Amino acid sequence: MSQNIKDVMNIRDIKITDLSANPAPLGLMGFGMTTVLLNIHNAGFYPMNAMILSMGFFYGGLAQVIAGIMEWKKGNTFGTTAFTSYGLFWLTLVGINLLPGIEIYSGFATGPFPLAAYMFMWGLFTLVMFIGTLRGSKALSVVFLTLAILFFLLTAAFYLGAEGAGAGILRIAGYEGIFTGLAAIYTALGQVLNEAYGKKIVPL
Repeated sequence: MSQNIKDVMNIRDIKITDLSANPAPLGLMGFGMTTVLLNIHNAGFYPMNAMILSMGFFYGGLAQVIAGIMEWKKGNTFGTTAFTSYGLFWLTLVGINLLPGIEIYSGFATGPFPLAAYMFMWGLFTLVMFIGTLRGSKALSVVFLTLAILFFLLTAAFYLGAEGAGAGILRIAGYEGIFTGLAAIYTALGQVLNEAYGKKIVPL
């Protein structure tokens, strides 16, 4: 057997170990913290402001897109789809709020019914993604299930309008959204702490 053939056979025996970090906590934290802060607004504690929009653009948006790209490099289709999609959700939501404030786009303000359709499509997407979490951790399933409920509550709130029942549902959605965000934060920090200590100290 020639040396070249021996070299090829040796190469086949090489195993590559992935030593890159887990991007999921970054994505979950970006989603969770931004969701909590937005839904404190939805619950009626403060008006829409630059803090929410900045969190939506940078941490909820860009950080999740980065996490999605990192999941792609790890070969995780679910993580890539989820983090990239929700990162772009936050960026589009910021655009929906900011673009009408620019003079040339002032006629493009989004009315209640289009917002209801927007939230419904994200709710449908999230519901399907929830099914994908059933083979994973229970904590992640809670995040996606409560997020789907949040999107459908927001759909109802925008469909019914800002007055009356719509306003009441929006307030309920705010409290439910705070829980959703906190569930994502719990899942993220649980992964970080479990990895840091090398054992299961936070049940997921």
